[in-house]
Amino acid sequence: MPQVSRRETILVVDDDSVIRTNLCLLLRDEGYDVREASDGRQALNALQDGHIALALLDLKMPHVDGMYVLREHADRLEETPVIVITALGGSAAAIEAMKLGAYDYITKPFDLDEVLFTVQRALAQRALAAQVQALQTDALDREAAPIESELIGEHPAMLQVFKLIGRVANTDEAVLVLGESGTGKELVAAAIHANSTRAVQPFVKINCAALSPTLLESELFGHERGAFTGAVSQRAGRFEQANGGTLLFDEIGDLDVGLQAKLLRVLQTGQFERVGGNETLHSNVRVISATHRDLSAMIADRQFREDLFYRLNVVTIELPPLRARCEDIPLLADYCVRRLARKYSWPHLGLAPESVAWLTKEKWPGNVRQMQNVLARAATMAGGRVVSLDHLRPAHEPIEADAGSTAAGSTLREIMAETERRVIALALKQTDWNRTRAAQQLGISRRQLFDKVRQYRLEP
Repeated sequence: MPQVSRRETILVVDDDSVIRTNLCLLLRDEGYDVREASDGRQALNALQDGHIALALLDLKMPHVDGMYVLREHADRLEETPVIVITALGGSAAAIEAMKLGAYDYITKPFDLDEVLFTVQRALAQRALAAQVQALQTDALDREAAPIESELIGEHPAMLQVFKLIGRVANTDEAVLVLGESGTGKELVAAAIHANSTRAVQPFVKINCAALSPTLLESELFGHERGAFTGAVSQRAGRFEQANGGTLLFDEIGDLDVGLQAKLLRVLQTGQFERVGGNETLHSNVRVISATHRDLSAMIADRQFREDLFYRLNVVTIELPPLRARCEDIPLLADYCVRRLARKYSWPHLGLAPESVAWLTKEKWPGNVRQMQNVLARAATMAGGRVVSLDHLRPAHEPIEADAGSTAAGSTLREIMAETERRVIALALKQTDWNRTRAAQQLGISRRQLFDKVRQYRLEP
């Protein structure tokens, strides 16, 4: 965590003079400058001062309450974060305060160490936000398409992918896109279609791994009314829907062997019949296939037809895993964060430099999709502010398994509780049961940690 100067000015807002005095003494002893306010009106006036670095805010006060202060201060919470300290119990107040942008929420009676720890974290977050803003003053203002519609990368392997897309786009030849899960195979298919002469026609996708063979046949070719139970009307299949455009077979390696022969016939002749029908239909589609499987090995094992493979594999585009192009990670991460900032109107969302370094060092077995999910989770935990290491690590660091692994058949709630118990126990073990350090590592307050220790009956 960045070192925080102890001369910041902190505003303490509470109508209880005893609590206000105790908090002021605590903060002054730590070297902070302190100002006081006894109600919401005084707080709003004090918050107009640009020298206030942080506010400790009570919720229940006469005249103007803390929730109103939070709402009025919403557009300046990045420059002056607010920690809510209140006697109001229950989840409703906590949820409302956090939705309004409070940095954290501490209930009375509070632990003084918890207050200091939370203040230090909030000021460190504020310092990070200023650092990121200085480094990337225009990062969130750059116009960019959503990440789903554009491939990102400057690594030579990705430049080769872009060249191949450009060469094959204006042909009607079949393309086979290979790559691990999460590398962006569907993005390649979409880019080929968008740059082709068929761009104004439909781009239709079907996931061969998501449906049973019976349902998949109906999805591909359509069905007639009464063809099977539940077929209450005639339905067009994907070949009809994509006529004139592009049809993507995602996870083609999972296509049932029986359907492979029927697909081969359509690719050879352009003809097919709906399930339960006799009428021969015609379809003019450009076929793109994608898979993470080794189709050559599947051919050897008689799991994939060799003649179909050659029909699909006129041009091959192979996507590198993210770990093989780690130089692209800062670019990808920045793009993901800016997309989240636009989606949720988080103008202050950004990545701390150490967060970018951590992302770059990770192996990412789930590739770009995994990193997107980790960043989305971390941005949410950061409340739309600067994503620090504390927000990233809990989302991705492995958890040590023990002999009492969660039994099969447990409910989701039981599995989540057991996972949380193990994470907390591991953090306490790694910090020799230093609760302040463990809470900091977990990204929660000491009070939350104490509650979890009691809940799970953890002992040194």
